[in-house]
Amino acid sequence: MYKSFIRPILFKFDPESVHHFTFNSLKILNKIPGVSALIRANCQINDPRLETEVFGLKFKNPVGLAAGLDKDAKLFSELENFGFGFIEIGTLTPKGQPGNELPRLFRLKQDQGLINRMGFNNGGVEQAVERLRKNKGTLIGGNIGKNKLTDNADAILDYNYCFDALFDYVDYFVVNVSSPNTPNLRALQDKEPLMALLNALQEKNNAKAKPKPILLKIAPDLTDDQLMDIIEIVTQTKIAGVIATNTTIARENLKDPNQSQMGGLSGKPLSQRSTEVIRFLSQKSNKAFPIIGVGGIDSAQDAMDKLEAGASLIQLYTGFIYQGPALIKQINQRILQDKK
Repeated sequence: MYKSFIRPILFKFDPESVHHFTFNSLKILNKIPGVSALIRANCQINDPRLETEVFGLKFKNPVGLAAGLDKDAKLFSELENFGFGFIEIGTLTPKGQPGNELPRLFRLKQDQGLINRMGFNNGGVEQAVERLRKNKGTLIGGNIGKNKLTDNADAILDYNYCFDALFDYVDYFVVNVSSPNTPNLRALQDKEPLMALLNALQEKNNAKAKPKPILLKIAPDLTDDQLMDIIEIVTQTKIAGVIATNTTIARENLKDPNQSQMGGLSGKPLSQRSTEVIRFLSQKSNKAFPIIGVGGIDSAQDAMDKLEAGASLIQLYTGFIYQGPALIKQINQRILQDKK
């Protein structure tokens, strides 16, 4: 129904407008008595064989929603109803900011991809916290970044602020230094500034009675030498793991006219490269840390490829938009099938 009826209608309109319309519609629908239960009955697979324990947390299944869709923690409970094992919110910044100018989100229908240059648009971490206070059991990851106007030299202050604000309301943290849409942000992936940032967060984390997992989200555009640096950084800072990967600035083998748009590319064109990065990190580190695999998961087989490459968990974003909620169920069914 989604691909044959709903998606063709939604895809006739501006992507960002459709995003807001869909969010508002889901919020309203889930307030109707019985609708949430009906969605759960049709979408969720509750099987103990899907339960996965990673970095000290128990996930009811290994399929999560990647950051970027529910930036402001407005719909995490409703999205969980579709069968996700966890929801990652953000990227959140200390102060609310509008992001980049419109239009900033583009479909590549011929390639089953998206290009975005959103620019960390969000209402600020404090607003998200107010919504997270109402969480009734959804496993939440908090993806944090810096404000656009914050100089890289002061970036640690922004990440620390978000960490402190979110600590009591999320289950794990993600340090986002890999978005291509905030000026100079990716420079923080360089070894020296990244070590300083992660060590500062780890020092703050370890001072807590119960520290929480901190993960690093990396770009798919890193060289092998840079990926080796990432392995060394993760090992030395003792963070919990890596999310591989964010969007790419590469544009190889695309067909859609929108390929010329500036921003980060996600979706099917990213699938092979993100899997390569997962395999590289897993093999070269001798599976020293968990990896959450994300990027181009458009089918159950794509998900299995990432798990076989070394991912402990996976996340959806663009594939969820193109394939609909059925993709979550298909992946979990395939995982159960392989467990027989």
